[in-house]
Amino acid sequence: MHMSNDLPSLPGGDWSLGDRRVTRFGYGAMQLAGPWVMGPPADVDGAVALLKAVVERGITHIDTSDAYGPRVTNRLIRDALSPYPESLFIATKVGATRDAEGGWPVARRPDQLRRQVDDNLESLGVDALDLVNLRLGDAEGPAEESLAEAFETLVELQQQGVIRNLGLSNVTTRQGAAIELSREDLAELDAIGRQPALGPA
Repeated sequence: MHMSNDLPSLPGGDWSLGDRRVTRFGYGAMQLAGPWVMGPPADVDGAVALLKAVVERGITHIDTSDAYGPRVTNRLIRDALSPYPESLFIATKVGATRDAEGGWPVARRPDQLRRQVDDNLESLGVDALDLVNLRLGDAEGPAEESLAEAFETLVELQQQGVIRNLGLSNVTTRQGAAIELSREDLAELDAIGRQPALGPA
């Protein structure tokens, strides 16, 4: 897919996200799911058409999570865009799941994180995830706890080749700095502590 020549350029240009250059202007897929980010959208065909329009517009960065729906937005992305354009970079998140009441229970034990990574791989239909963000906190803000064990679990999965880049979402600068100091090979860390993109380990 390609952007039509008569369309204006996207705002912000491009930037480095992990090991790739992507459009700074991305698309967040959270609201593609149904009300309260639960279940499918009322208009599935419209959601698929919207995702196709996003890529046709020239956007090369989509943010999603298998917890959205759950297992709704990733499958919509797969239905709409697979086989994926080489230029498309898909970022996903782990660290929380969904319950029957629509809550977002914390899920950061090693076994839970491995399951979430596997679920994202399956629902997106890929062999490796472009970027996995470890989310620490909720809508009220970052949680004040260590993320070292959880992050090391993701590093192990990255070393196995199923994750290309690692990131942090909804963390404090102190938490992010602790990870940065413990891993000298991280490529980049956002100073404000929200949605940084960390390069290959």
